[in-house]
Amino acid sequence: MSMEHKPQRGFIIPIGGREEKEVNPRVLERFVELSGGKDAVISIIPTASNLEDTGDRYVEIFARLGVTKIYNNNIVNRQDANNEIFVKQLTESTGIFMTGGNQLLLSTVLGGTTVARMIRKRNAEGVPVAGTSAGAAFIPEHMIASGDSGLIPRVGGVTIAPGLGLTNKVMIDQHFSQRNRLGRLLTALSYNPYKTGIGVDEDTAAIIGPDGDIEAVGSGALTIVDMSKVEYSSVASTAPGDAISLVGVKIHTLLDGDRYDPKMHEVIHKKQSV
Repeated sequence: MSMEHKPQRGFIIPIGGREEKEVNPRVLERFVELSGGKDAVISIIPTASNLEDTGDRYVEIFARLGVTKIYNNNIVNRQDANNEIFVKQLTESTGIFMTGGNQLLLSTVLGGTTVARMIRKRNAEGVPVAGTSAGAAFIPEHMIASGDSGLIPRVGGVTIAPGLGLTNKVMIDQHFSQRNRLGRLLTALSYNPYKTGIGVDEDTAAIIGPDGDIEAVGSGALTIVDMSKVEYSSVASTAPGDAISLVGVKIHTLLDGDRYDPKMHEVIHKKQSV
């Protein structure tokens, strides 16, 4: 019996929110390109949004970018998330896009459903999965559900909930510079120091490849938090609300075209890799 060739996992693309949709939509263009360009079949999942027209808006945006086959998987409750029609559409898709809104709507509506299983299956089979804002937060195994803004990590300064689980290697926070979220990402990482933290600015994406490498695309920055050399964290002995002492955290800022290799803990600048 021959061993079946295991396909490469698909790209995982957290977007920091407010991605440019009209003038220079680089982030969305890159997602379309990774999904097959003009041959792409894209499924939109607007579950996080409370606005009825979010899915339709993204249908228009992707159509303008040259995609001819687009599904609006308008999943609003758990019955929808087990509906065979949506599951079939995901089976046909070459790219999956989760919109912004409230990430707890994603976890409570999709968690444990056939649709959530199918998104993980399609990504494992090589299909790229992108999410913007709340959609980005939902991508990893551990999702930042809410938290305090500010630079200093504090005990209780972040609420973590189960996410979709496309990767267990990173923690993601979005609207990063705009909403001053370094403290809450550091707090989340202080509980899980083996993970890499990715803070994603608005109109910016982290393109996480099948090998785990991270590339920055867009007009803002990625903040990479490397916890691999942390010598000390006071989190276990600190009272709720108090600041956490962290020693040995490494932070990098990546701009468009820069890459980070989490296995080697190295940044490859755009100009070096050309």
